[in-house]
Amino acid sequence: MRYTNVLMAAAFMVGSIASVSQAAEFNMRFHTQVKSPHPYNDIAEFFKKDVEAKSGGRIAIKLFPAASLGKDPAVIGEMGLGTIDFMVSSTNNAVKHAPEYGVFSLPYLFSSFDGLMKAVGPGSQVMSYYAGVYEKRNLNLKLLALGGSGTRNMSNAKKPVHKLADIKGFKMRTPPSPVIAETWKTLGALPVTIAWPELYAGIQTGVAEALESSIPGYKGSKLYEVAPYLALTAHTIQVNHFSMSTRSWKKLPADLQKLVQASAISATAHGLEKAKGYDANLVKTLEKDHGVTVTRPDKSEFMAVLKPVQDKFAAEKKLTDVLNMIRSAQ
Repeated sequence: MRYTNVLMAAAFMVGSIASVSQAAEFNMRFHTQVKSPHPYNDIAEFFKKDVEAKSGGRIAIKLFPAASLGKDPAVIGEMGLGTIDFMVSSTNNAVKHAPEYGVFSLPYLFSSFDGLMKAVGPGSQVMSYYAGVYEKRNLNLKLLALGGSGTRNMSNAKKPVHKLADIKGFKMRTPPSPVIAETWKTLGALPVTIAWPELYAGIQTGVAEALESSIPGYKGSKLYEVAPYLALTAHTIQVNHFSMSTRSWKKLPADLQKLVQASAISATAHGLEKAKGYDANLVKTLEKDHGVTVTRPDKSEFMAVLKPVQDKFAAEKKLTDVLNMIRSAQ
């Protein structure tokens, strides 16, 4: 009898959980392309919890991390059809659909995380500009928020970097991007192209002497073993977009639209704080556990030298107006 009661209780709990989802007025799907731990998934998890609680169960959100619904470019198309409701990802992965996002690949576009949020945060000219880009390009997407998800920094095999002159002549591995190659050439390095999986051996054999990467990428690939000097140049702050299917947005009544918008802004701020923590904690680990020498160069001289690279790219891509918006907001 006791065993039967336990089974009945378990069945009741399962049925109750299922009924919560079934009882929701709106069952929605949220895509990210990354595995945890990652700021994008932190954003998604915060948003799900916040929206479900504050909507009183009227909205139920199911998370699909690690590209389980497909890669970003395909997902953007699916969202236009309304089959996927939300996504958070790098603006770089949306350039095919919104080429104007290319401006965010420029070096030292933002002076800091605070500068980034002043430029792209809620109510900013830049946010309004990109919301207009979505409309102009008929993407059937609504931009809910823009934010940041970590920095890219420089490491090398030769010596600590304290100032710009210290990197002159470095054979610098860059990804196959003309903008990034031009960036490091302007800074006095000699760009070389090596595939990421071959980079460890490339540094080890001297084909390259330096590289730029995210801190998680540097640690995860154990590049600290061959390039033990890490300079926190923060030459790029990765920008992410939090977007929603316009079809899904229009299905929501005004009160839930307001809730979703506010929650997306809060979740994006949460993700930014998590990103700061990931970078800071990894730097401590690299110093303490792996003997990495960490320096913090004065970024102002790097920024001054690279301003012409920004101007040239913006002019070529007809993005001078948005570049000026970003600069004037910081």
